[in-house]
Amino acid sequence: MTTTGSEPRQDNACRARVVLGIVGDKWSLLVVRNLRHGPRRFTELKRDIDGISQRMLTVTLRSLERDGILTRTVRNVMPPHVSYELTPMGKTLREATAPLLDWSIAHLTHIDAARAEYDARAETPPA
Repeated sequence: MTTTGSEPRQDNACRARVVLGIVGDKWSLLVVRNLRHGPRRFTELKRDIDGISQRMLTVTLRSLERDGILTRTVRNVMPPHVSYELTPMGKTLREATAPLLDWSIAHLTHIDAARAEYDARAETPPA
């Protein structure tokens, strides 16, 4: 087996799959997208990410912070002001995933139509 450094390539591929699973889920990409213009507060993110629960947003933000994709800043004022911002690595993730997100938005109507057509065929009994 070929190795890179002290780890086999296969181990690196497995580890990459774990990271891709974390940063590639729908909520993480939407959070990253919503941080593209700079720091945002939790309530702003919650309001702008349709369908995400408070718990899921909290879990997603913690995961992205743990992985170095974003930073959490707390300002000691009353009430405390917490904001989230992409790290330099998070900005490169945003750049890498922007085309995928743009493609998704551009093709929503086509996907909806294809699903409706497929579902209509599935509901039609065979002749």
